[in-house]
Amino acid sequence: MPLYERETTVRVPLEEVWEFHSRLSGLEALTPDWMGLRVERVIGPDGEPDPDRLEAGSEVDLSMRPFGVGPRQHWTSIITERERDEGMAYFRDEMVHGPFDRWVHTHAFYADGDETVLRDHVDYELPLSRRLGGIADATVPISQAGFEAMFRQRHRATKEHLE
Repeated sequence: MPLYERETTVRVPLEEVWEFHSRLSGLEALTPDWMGLRVERVIGPDGEPDPDRLEAGSEVDLSMRPFGVGPRQHWTSIITERERDEGMAYFRDEMVHGPFDRWVHTHAFYADGDETVLRDHVDYELPLSRRLGGIADATVPISQAGFEAMFRQRHRATKEHLE
């Protein structure tokens, strides 16, 4: 299964980076404009609409229209885990409906003195990859290039918003 990872150090304490990434406003601020993101609906684990914080059990419905081309792509993710411990924190979202056959994104944060190491880890399967086998594997470098552009911008935006 393909994997994508990116790591950046942000010159801000862990708690600030963690709080920023734990809110829907953080997701909106970090998503590149060229993705054409629209938040359709967010429901907290208790059924509350538009919760302040994305806790485990929250459901996020998004749509995207990259570069304004083609129909909007709808995407639903569930926050499946959210942990905060001494010196580290992470949350994981899993796509339950969307353009990939599988998407599990772990957002991890590690304290490093007054700085924070931000690490994104994505396990994914491209659409139709199970049915197409090796043919789909040839498209992995293309998807990696797209992820690189998106996550580079997300990490840059984190630094711009917080440093």
